[in-house]
Amino acid sequence: MFLNLLFIASAILTILGAVLVLTTKNIMHSCVFLLTSLIGIAGLYATLGADFVAVTQVMVYVGGVVILMLFAVMLTGGKDFVSKAQNLLGLAPTMGNAFTYVMASFVGVVFILTNIQLIKRLGEFSKLKNNGSFVSTVNELGMLLVKDHILAFEISSVLLLGALVGAAIIARPRKQ
Repeated sequence: MFLNLLFIASAILTILGAVLVLTTKNIMHSCVFLLTSLIGIAGLYATLGADFVAVTQVMVYVGGVVILMLFAVMLTGGKDFVSKAQNLLGLAPTMGNAFTYVMASFVGVVFILTNIQLIKRLGEFSKLKNNGSFVSTVNELGMLLVKDHILAFEISSVLLLGALVGAAIIARPRKQ
């Protein structure tokens, strides 16, 4: 029952986040929705029993989205957006509206459920390790990545290098 609930919530979160990334015009909102989609994917990995991949998803990709947001703020100058209503009524800036609070609550629930699943599995693995019947898959994943899937690994390295060079070119000051 718990895994079914986690799977459905993660699938909804992944699809909803991906659709909102495509339809949002604001880059910061798009990055946040990408973050929600990536957390949903980590939940899907956790329901499949791929704990290492789920943790890697959270550590690498979700952490990478935070860095992406920082780059976006740095490249755009980081100006604060103030709406017309805030200027007219003298209101303090808010962090979102009802939709963003509902979305954030849903993301939080999926993230907590994913972590509960991972912690449950961690307890099971520690019991199995004492008996000697649990074998870690990290070594097998590493060997597959370096032997069988080396082309995909190298292509992703070149892609990340290109993104870094592109960000550096965009961020450099213009000559007058």
